[in-house]
Amino acid sequence: MARLKARKLPERALRLCDDDEAKKNATDAALELAKARTTARSASVEQGVVEAEREQWVISQPEVVAAQLKLDDAERALADVTLVLTFRALPRPAWEQLLRDHPPTEAQADQGMEYNIETYPAALISACHIERDQDGVEVPGMTERDAQELLDAWPDSEAKALFTCALLVNQTLRADLGKG
Repeated sequence: MARLKARKLPERALRLCDDDEAKKNATDAALELAKARTTARSASVEQGVVEAEREQWVISQPEVVAAQLKLDDAERALADVTLVLTFRALPRPAWEQLLRDHPPTEAQADQGMEYNIETYPAALISACHIERDQDGVEVPGMTERDAQELLDAWPDSEAKALFTCALLVNQTLRADLGKG
């Protein structure tokens, strides 16, 4: 029972990057590494490197080492320009209270909605968003007003991604129900 009680609530991250060049550089570097590894693997077969030693041989090749360093640099640069929003699932009573606090309108209920689509998204985002300072200590996350401002200001696809991330962290099953 102690292990069950010690489980942490799931978290999910939404990564946002507006720097297309940084994304392209990371993708290009990953492709370069894949090509270098493929070339080195082919060379290892031609040179008769035994299977048990092949991976170590491949990663020690100068072209692979250089490509890995380039990828590492590109990924660091990408991380520097990427915003990461982290969401933590709510305990079930808090989830249910949030639903009660934002009931669907009569018209929304007639359409099968479980919550008020105008007020619930910002409330859920605010309730689930967590921030950590540079020491990893949790600090207050975004307010409901902040969340609504983002939902209103961002393009539809990004606003949906923001809400979906907060929703999914609460609705993704981490259990295996088995085959019976």
